[in-house]
Amino acid sequence: MTQEQPAGSIRNVIEAMWEDLAGHFGGAYSKMLVRPEVCGSRRIDYRISTYQPKAYVEPHAHRVQEQIYHVLEGEALMELDGERRVVRRHDVIFVPPGVRHAIYNTGLTDLTFIVVTSPPEDAEAGLTP
Repeated sequence: MTQEQPAGSIRNVIEAMWEDLAGHFGGAYSKMLVRPEVCGSRRIDYRISTYQPKAYVEPHAHRVQEQIYHVLEGEALMELDGERRVVRRHDVIFVPPGVRHAIYNTGLTDLTFIVVTSPPEDAEAGLTP
């Protein structure tokens, strides 16, 4: 069986709907821009997220996924294995598999950031609490 090669694509961020994802609270929204079901990507999940003040994603770890967070606007606390640090515009955070992490918008304005995840799906159904 051969897997069909996906075609290239161009998409404006406005074309994607905001989603309220499981484990994200208080006004934490994401737009799924590059994913297998969106454009046929096999190795990348690329999304933009906006968190209102007080919004957060609960601490979790991934079995095999690596993630990169790139803060575009705002300030937050990024938690990596229980240690919290302030992150702000142009900070880039790398999260390897197995590292418990969370991000909390403790700032005064909306927090906007890009998340790149590879592979798009974690082994055995997603997040580890």
